[in-house]
Amino acid sequence: MTFKDLDLSNQLHYAIEDLRFENPTPIQEQAFSVIRSGKDVVGIAQTGTGKTFGYMLPILRDLKFLKTQHPRVLVLVPTRELVLQVVDEIEKLGKYLNIRVLGVYGGANINTQKQGIAQGQDIIVATPGRLYDLALSNVLKLKTIQKLVIDEVDVMLDLGFRFQLMNIFDLLPERRQNILFSATMTEDVDALIDDFFKNPEKISVAVSGTPLDNIEQVSYNIPNFFTKVNLLHHFLKDRQTYHKVLIFVAFKRTADLLFKHLEEVFGSELCIIHSNKTQNYRIRSIRQFDEGKNRILLATDVMARGLDFDNVSHVINFDTPDFPENYMHRIGRTGRAEKAGKTILFSTEKEQENKETIEELMDYKIPVLELPEALEISKLLTEDERPKEDSQQSKNRTALEFVPGAAFHDKSEKNSKTNQGGSYRREIAKKYKKPKTRGDKNYNLRNKKK
Repeated sequence: MTFKDLDLSNQLHYAIEDLRFENPTPIQEQAFSVIRSGKDVVGIAQTGTGKTFGYMLPILRDLKFLKTQHPRVLVLVPTRELVLQVVDEIEKLGKYLNIRVLGVYGGANINTQKQGIAQGQDIIVATPGRLYDLALSNVLKLKTIQKLVIDEVDVMLDLGFRFQLMNIFDLLPERRQNILFSATMTEDVDALIDDFFKNPEKISVAVSGTPLDNIEQVSYNIPNFFTKVNLLHHFLKDRQTYHKVLIFVAFKRTADLLFKHLEEVFGSELCIIHSNKTQNYRIRSIRQFDEGKNRILLATDVMARGLDFDNVSHVINFDTPDFPENYMHRIGRTGRAEKAGKTILFSTEKEQENKETIEELMDYKIPVLELPEALEISKLLTEDERPKEDSQQSKNRTALEFVPGAAFHDKSEKNSKTNQGGSYRREIAKKYKKPKTRGDKNYNLRNKKK
């Protein structure tokens, strides 16, 4: 099937020809007629299969030109970066259409966004928090929304957006089309669908957790953090093979520590994104990596969720994620649009259980490769990798040297309390005599004269 077989307008055909796309992906093909029917839709497809075009093509096909100020389509996504990407995709598809689209998200000037809304928009792409703020300010009217799209809904729920989503649903008109797209289906997502969707039609292109066939997966068993760093150096020095590399870590502090050790060798080839970085820094890092100005991008799970990068040669999982679904999203950054991709998983002994959970979800055993002979096995441990008893002593002493001194015992004995019962109270009473009667000062004076 080609895009010419879909009932698209001439303007959409022109835009797709400019993008040099010929064949719709399975999710795009199956979702087109269902979304156009007006039914509530739940689409489950692996990351990298074109979900954004899957819901925007049918929406744009039937979105007529109207001189209304208030939006008719609302797209909710979990992160600011994803807002920018979806807006860019819509603008590409709507190149020959007379549509107005605006992205709104936290961390940017809300007054500028209010001005953009006041000028009139057809489509709003937003993060839940900023959208709710704008709706409460009465600048953004949501009663005109005809189609609600929730993209990457499982991430929204993981990030604690459930309460904000509930509030947004209350502000929307009851008669609307709900469209939900995600790469994984969780119990929380199921509960959301049961509460707010009316007899949705489900489109499942692949079982949640099934890896893409065009992604080659390998893994290495590695003893510690700094040996992982050494192995990364070994790979990244091959600039021809590893020409566009996305490295995932679980935590911001791990990302910063790894960036510090990689920057010493790779310098300007390296960029990083996580939530502690400023919005401009993150947008610049994403753009430079996508354009090929930076060869290596270091990212946390949430920041890179849903982002679409062209021609990523390798996804390297510096750590093994706690949740197997996160692994699926990570590896989906390569092998996009049916191109071949490669992923590498690093696992310590503590992470083996997480790896087994991932393999169970995929029903696939990730091949384990031998470490390169030239690799230096580091004996240096991070603070998290050191035995717990080490944290109780000075870093400059060994376990045998750490013996509390005499001053410690003297202070403990001095500060210890003893229960002296009634005798203690009697001693205090003798030392600090109280007047026999309250307020009768003359009584005490007379006793002293006697």
